[in-house]
Amino acid sequence: MNQIDENWSSIEGDQSLPFAKLRVQYYSAMMQIIARIESLDQQLALSCARNPIHHIEKRIKSFHSISEKLAKQNRSVTIETIRANVLDVAGIRIVCSYVEDIYRVADMLKLQDDLQLIQIKDYIETPKPSGYRSYHMTVGAAVYGIDGKQMIPVEIQMRTIAMDFWASLEHQLKYKTNAMVSSSMRERLHSVAETIWFTDVEMQSIYMDINAIR
Repeated sequence: MNQIDENWSSIEGDQSLPFAKLRVQYYSAMMQIIARIESLDQQLALSCARNPIHHIEKRIKSFHSISEKLAKQNRSVTIETIRANVLDVAGIRIVCSYVEDIYRVADMLKLQDDLQLIQIKDYIETPKPSGYRSYHMTVGAAVYGIDGKQMIPVEIQMRTIAMDFWASLEHQLKYKTNAMVSSSMRERLHSVAETIWFTDVEMQSIYMDINAIR
């Protein structure tokens, strides 16, 4: 994901301050949820004798990306349209060791009743046609400021190390190189995704078998 210091420097005029305040709200919600995730990781480590989370990444979507997304929806860029239509302004990626860790972390987040569950997209159970696998959860976190309480959405993507490897390189190949991806290339990428999924399943099976004979 992009670095957190990516600023909204393209905003000018009278709207610059309201948009800057909005960005602070998304940043605050994101950091609040990261703190919870890190706490969950420590709690799970006590019961699993290991940390299920390999690492966490974070980003605030650039104002340019937000504008492009709203333009595709034929919407103007306002505070209201961003709040209502862009659920991934703040994004967290959790990279786990095993598939079961993803669902364990997701289940614990669902139990936190002060978080508002907005949507779930399980691309592990139902992969995208490209072969992409990941678990997406969007939650709303309460942010208290000078204008009162706001529920701010944060998208959480959860993947295994292997899924993250594939998704990161696939994104580079398709979007960063600006190259045309032929049908044969898509088939090869899909084949690699299936191989990686088999590897994920097999590594989890090996882990469980080793635990069984301890």
